[in-house]
Amino acid sequence: MSDLPKTAEVVVVGGGVMGASIAYHLAAAGQKGVVLLEKESFFGLGATGRCAGGVRYQFGTEVNIRLSMESLPMLERFPAEIGYPIDYRQIGYLFVLTNEQDVADFREIVALQNRLGVGTEWWDGDAVRRRLPMMRWDDALAASFNPKDGLVDPNGVVMGYTQRARQLGALTLTDIEVTGIQVRSGRVVAVETNRGVIQTGRVINAAGPWAGLIGKMAGVDIPIQPIRRQWLTTTPLDLPPDFPFVIDFAQSLYFHPEGEGLLTGMSNPNEKPGFDQSVDPEWELVHMEAAIERMPMLEQAGVVSRVAGLYEVTPDAHPIFGATPVEGFYLCAGFSGHGFMHGPIAGKLMAEYLLEGEFKTVDVSMLDLARFAEGRLIEEHNVV
Repeated sequence: MSDLPKTAEVVVVGGGVMGASIAYHLAAAGQKGVVLLEKESFFGLGATGRCAGGVRYQFGTEVNIRLSMESLPMLERFPAEIGYPIDYRQIGYLFVLTNEQDVADFREIVALQNRLGVGTEWWDGDAVRRRLPMMRWDDALAASFNPKDGLVDPNGVVMGYTQRARQLGALTLTDIEVTGIQVRSGRVVAVETNRGVIQTGRVINAAGPWAGLIGKMAGVDIPIQPIRRQWLTTTPLDLPPDFPFVIDFAQSLYFHPEGEGLLTGMSNPNEKPGFDQSVDPEWELVHMEAAIERMPMLEQAGVVSRVAGLYEVTPDAHPIFGATPVEGFYLCAGFSGHGFMHGPIAGKLMAEYLLEGEFKTVDVSMLDLARFAEGRLIEEHNVV
């Protein structure tokens, strides 16, 4: 393990996909003295390592759609540009709708996606039943499907970015826990850790579900709450090769192929905020009852693994980019369950902001921290 440097030009806190992407994009743009800090023993073990790996174009706001329009092609190019395999499988996301209000909302959302150049398709209930005969969809009214949505290996993305960042001169350190942020006269001057102090004038908080804790160290209130989400994977099932990422939208219940089996999860609407990443066995029973109702073959399946992880949720389910009231203390967090898929573009945008003073590739200036105090919330409908 490298020794902790005494000084740095930029310290990035959090070694998941967001921090790894920021460190890489800063180094690739020529920024010297970039230091990436991760409290775990390996990069990507936090929220990134416990995410389901889904990537999609199907969002309900223009800014999120535009983030996907930049980020997903970056993932397609990743093996060629970064030199690391990430197993991008474009199996498509199928949002199945079972109530009239969701149908009305999604009609508008799909029209917006189409206007912006995203090729999402509108299906009727019969099309859902034809595509998924092994599931029970008597109540399916309609669905939206995008064949370019799919799955990516989160570990590959983090490893690829950290490896390239190191090759370009960034220092990437694990087992380093940030314990304090020193602020003097309203600006950042140092980062305190369990291994010593780094003098720096620029800190990027990319700590995901822990971003609020890092914010408190700098005296900045960040409205990000950690919310537990959990899922499991099954023993092999007889699934067709074209089985997509299926979302029963009204129930926040989802299924996608995983190895020879299936990964399935369901969001608990009553989950209290907190950092508990243990599996809740009571909720698993609720989830599996709903899952078996939709897909009877699951009754015969065994469980291979169970995972719980944390979403980093903001009041409007959109991320926070950019400056804070403390000079030199920046934020890139709060992606509310879709940070992994927007990690590539988010890192590029933060590099643009730090080095050029503005977000160039996608205008995310409206996703600033001040919007919460000023009441400029932008609600995202497509949250699972």
